[in-house]
Amino acid sequence: MRLIACFLILLSDLNYTAKDPSLSSIRLKFHNSTTSEKVCKDLIKQLEPYNEKNNPLLLGYKGGAIMLMATHVVNPFSKLSYFKKGRIALEKAIQADKNNVELRFLRYTVQTNIPSFLGYSSHLEKDREFLKESLNGIKDNDLKKIITSYLKQKS
Repeated sequence: MRLIACFLILLSDLNYTAKDPSLSSIRLKFHNSTTSEKVCKDLIKQLEPYNEKNNPLLLGYKGGAIMLMATHVVNPFSKLSYFKKGRIALEKAIQADKNNVELRFLRYTVQTNIPSFLGYSSHLEKDREFLKESLNGIKDNDLKKIITSYLKQKS
């Protein structure tokens, strides 16, 4: 009987942790991560269970948040380490879902905001064109507004 109770508790716990966080809350935390190290660390921790197999989009946000950690540290080696680790995660996410507009937008925003000496700008033009071509097909109005505004700002 105890074994069955433990098994049921485990199953209910697995079901609970399998629920993905809302995209709007992730987007807000990601935005707030630019100015808050604590929010950035919390977001990375929240997105820890996600990978290219179970949720490429959340992996992309995790990669972006890891790269944002570079803005919150002083040590140049730590900055570079966060950047490289985050870039790898974001690229894995894009490889898993190449036509995901939000992932391509994440990469575009990163590449337009980092120093060129990091050598991570080879997708800028392709991503900008992809985003422009994809705008009409975006059903999420919040995402559409964010992308439209950002593209106008960077033009």
